[in-house]
Amino acid sequence: MWLRDVEDVVAAVELGRTVDGIADWQLDDGMIPWFPGGHADPWNHTEAAMALTVGGRIEDAVRAFAWLEARQRPDGSWHRYYLADRVEEDKVDANCCAYPATGVRHLVACTGDRTLAERFWPMIDRAIAVVLGLQTPRGEVLWARHGDGTPWPFALLTGSSSIARSLGDALALADLLGEPRPGWRAALARLTTTIRTAETEAFAPKHRWAMDWYYPVLAGVVTGEVARRRLEERRATFVLEGHGVRCVSDQPWVTAAETCECALAHLAVGDRSTAVDLFRWAGAHRDPATGRYWTGLVHPDAVTFPDRELSTYTSAAVVLAADALTGASPGSRLLVDPVVDDVTAVG
Repeated sequence: MWLRDVEDVVAAVELGRTVDGIADWQLDDGMIPWFPGGHADPWNHTEAAMALTVGGRIEDAVRAFAWLEARQRPDGSWHRYYLADRVEEDKVDANCCAYPATGVRHLVACTGDRTLAERFWPMIDRAIAVVLGLQTPRGEVLWARHGDGTPWPFALLTGSSSIARSLGDALALADLLGEPRPGWRAALARLTTTIRTAETEAFAPKHRWAMDWYYPVLAGVVTGEVARRRLEERRATFVLEGHGVRCVSDQPWVTAAETCECALAHLAVGDRSTAVDLFRWAGAHRDPATGRYWTGLVHPDAVTFPDRELSTYTSAAVVLAADALTGASPGSRLLVDPVVDDVTAVG
């Protein structure tokens, strides 16, 4: 188990309860729904699996990736939403197809088990082909395909940024296994260049959403002084001081997952003080009875929204942020190191 106290914020034993809460809601076949009876999507399912890994529940994490392996479609994609017994939404989301690469790399980095990379490599290889099938000549990746295969006409900055992170992780796995993918490297170069230089032209305007603000930094695409300025310029728009990050700029709805992700973005630019503050504020979402975390709180009254919703992906975001702050696991730097400068090694 790679859990340590985040000093004066949360103890390792409490984080262990959070990980146990995720595992308790995992289904027998490995699927990790948002909450009991709810749906799962490949992105949040993968994030929850990563938290299980950090918590030392390796068999449970492997079962989660095996669930993805079993649900992968013949063309290499996954549908967007699954219920326990059926597909809920048949759209194919490029970001959801990319993120398992980050999860598998994280699993291999933490365990040092090359056989896991070998096992899941075919799944990742096919999934990345699906993602790059939606890349435009300029470099951005279109958001999704309809169930009939028709692509959506626009790309999202948040999704393309996350895809850049995942593509870097897929390349790291390829290098580990001696599977050269020069086309992937060229695709990553086009994607990162587009994010850095053509944001306004390439992506649908989503300026109300906090993720479009911090995700290029969190994903390790925008770095250094440019990244620090980006975080500072819209802090007042999205950060509700003492509480966390608003999901959208014009609503007092703070979500723990986005607060923790924003903490990771600040950690990526070396601003540990802000990262710790944000992580501390996310602690208000903790349900002391279960160790799980409320998805969101509406201020000033701290009313839960969605009503009384505790979600596995929110708990996972807390665990991964805690790991990045403490450096406890061998994969703790994975979500805060620059993506382009770190595509040659797993670990």
